[in-house]
Amino acid sequence: MKKILYVEDNIDTAEAVKVLLGSVGYDVTLSHNGKDGISLAESEKFDLILLDIMLPDMSGWDIFEKLRKKVKAKYAFLSAIPVSGDRISELKKSGVSDYIMKPFTKADLTSKIGKILK
Repeated sequence: MKKILYVEDNIDTAEAVKVLLGSVGYDVTLSHNGKDGISLAESEKFDLILLDIMLPDMSGWDIFEKLRKKVKAKYAFLSAIPVSGDRISELKKSGVSDYIMKPFTKADLTSKIGKILK
């Protein structure tokens, strides 16, 4: 079973994503702030680290920068903040697997996560 760490401060969104991804066979661990997310990522093995951008203590970008060289996992963002195609290309070059926009459908989310973890 593939393990996912989802760092999201909105508890309702976090729980919804956990249920959606859990229903298709992923083991999802939640963190509601950057500090705890980093600690979990450094202490457990995850196949994917899914990050919100706007968190109360630091941004998802900051978490990615802190973890990407020392924690071997795939990384993706799940955010309502729109980014340009050029920015997505830059992110992919730096190691981000995908940038998933909120709101999303169950089919879209599970399809994108499936492609990342293939």
